[in-house]
Amino acid sequence: MASFKHLALTGIATAACAVAGSAATSRSVGSRWYESLDKPAWQPPGWAFPVAWTTLYLDIAWTTAEAMDHMTPQERAALMRALVINLGLNAGWCWVFFDRRLLNLGVLVAASLAVSSADLARRAGGVRRGLGRRLAPYALWCAFATALTWSIARRNG
Repeated sequence: MASFKHLALTGIATAACAVAGSAATSRSVGSRWYESLDKPAWQPPGWAFPVAWTTLYLDIAWTTAEAMDHMTPQERAALMRALVINLGLNAGWCWVFFDRRLLNLGVLVAASLAVSSADLARRAGGVRRGLGRRLAPYALWCAFATALTWSIARRNG
């Protein structure tokens, strides 16, 4: 079980990411621009995104906090830096794709996020294998989001 100190730290960071990303996304989802995009048939329905992201954010906060409980101070600091970079890419994608509408740059940010998410899973799994497995859905979702972003950029570029 994650300590309160680490869970508060990762929870605040993850919540800040969610708020920042939502600020960019909420203005564009449902907009004329977004609705006019040619999207692939395999894109999930709109309701699936907030459900998936809420679940993933909770998992990220809890799992990284639990990993921190089993790390040296240097490992904890490295994981926290990796988490901050990851969450910056996460929120940044929302701003690049939805707010700035830079679809091709969105592919690059999404791919960077997928790599960063896999790195978080690797780091957590290095402490305890089960923690890496718990972050695997996040890495997989980010890889899926990269493919979806690429498909939308290709169709609308």
